[in-house]
Amino acid sequence: MTTTPVAAAGPTTDRLRALVTAIRGTVDRGLPPGPTSRLVAERLAPHLGAPDLLTPEQCEPDPARYRQHVVHAEPDGSFSVVVIVWLPGQATPIHDHVAWCATGVHLGEEHERRYQLVPDGSSARLLATEDVVNRAGEVAALAPPGDIHRVRNDGDGTTLSLHVYGADITRLGTSVRRLYRLPADR
Repeated sequence: MTTTPVAAAGPTTDRLRALVTAIRGTVDRGLPPGPTSRLVAERLAPHLGAPDLLTPEQCEPDPARYRQHVVHAEPDGSFSVVVIVWLPGQATPIHDHVAWCATGVHLGEEHERRYQLVPDGSSARLLATEDVVNRAGEVAALAPPGDIHRVRNDGDGTTLSLHVYGADITRLGTSVRRLYRLPADR
């Protein structure tokens, strides 16, 4: 399976610039990944749902798969801000991340299934540990290891979410460290 292409950054808004400044101040504190992702999620929350956060171009979907718009990549590579646009039924494969991540739903709902990697004889399998519905205005924080999940839009309308990754996604081309093709609870 191929990963979703990363769209280049374009025009931005004053609110998005303010959010980036707040994220930069948090990341520059140099805390470990867990606390950093939680604090970045707190910075993200007040901006979710604001009509002046994103440009119309940053809300454009792709009819074939969920679409990623990189709206900011910090020059030193310390973080990226990505808008993900999900049409009904679009989903990620089961994956984990290259770095910490803070997410927030701007519009709609994301349905997330979280997994734990468990031994299974001479190999491993994925055990579903939690199903979460992330609604508009809600945030989540993830930090490797233990950030294995699958996300989808199970609703009837478009979902928009912001994802802040502790890496430069424009350089890496993806936030995904590994795709899991192991047996998994459905």
